[in-house]
Amino acid sequence: MTHDLKIFSTIAVQSALEALAPQFEAESGFRLRITWNTAPVLVKRLQAGETADVLLLNRAGIDAMIREGRIRSSSEVTLASSATAIAIKAGAARPDISTPEALKQTLLAARAISYTDPAAGGASGIYFAKLLDRLGIADEINAKTKFPPPAGLSGDFLLTGEADLAIQQKPELLQVPGIEILGMLPGDLHMVTVFVAGVEVSSPHAAPAKALIDFLRSPPATEIFRAKGLDPG
Repeated sequence: MTHDLKIFSTIAVQSALEALAPQFEAESGFRLRITWNTAPVLVKRLQAGETADVLLLNRAGIDAMIREGRIRSSSEVTLASSATAIAIKAGAARPDISTPEALKQTLLAARAISYTDPAAGGASGIYFAKLLDRLGIADEINAKTKFPPPAGLSGDFLLTGEADLAIQQKPELLQVPGIEILGMLPGDLHMVTVFVAGVEVSSPHAAPAKALIDFLRSPPATEIFRAKGLDPG
């Protein structure tokens, strides 16, 4: 008999988890039922009363759940980290983003850009919105910004020609065929998000939930994480 293991996961690890899920399901007999969204949206759903067996969130999201007593003791594990990156359509001209000033000029020169809507709660979107304020160009850039839908990918706008630059977590950008990574945010603008897994206290499947987390930390799994643009923890 197949049982379900309910997962709440940030979209930043989606490509890696989707690649690894079939093997775990085959070996464990558990089917992974995964809900994808930004970590803050998932935290709000949990705070509103929803539950899951395994939570794969950013550091801040897991910390919030720990404070509320929602994470089983000793189950919290750092899985991976990811830098915020900038992408262009494959084959497009590669503008200069090598320094903060070069990035500022490239953003100003772009016809349109896309990054995650800060209101959706994604770490890269919140950070990039603050970065635009820091660079003093928020009004100019936001006037020509395309926001993807919640849990969407900013790189999609590169394919349609609606944006020249897309900013998001590196693994999220790598999910979009036909685009390429231009680089990371330069110098002291660089930003890394850490992703953490934990077993929820209320889970009736604590043992297989922990087994999933252990599986995601195995050497073969860490190679998949690395291939998908994440740095294993």
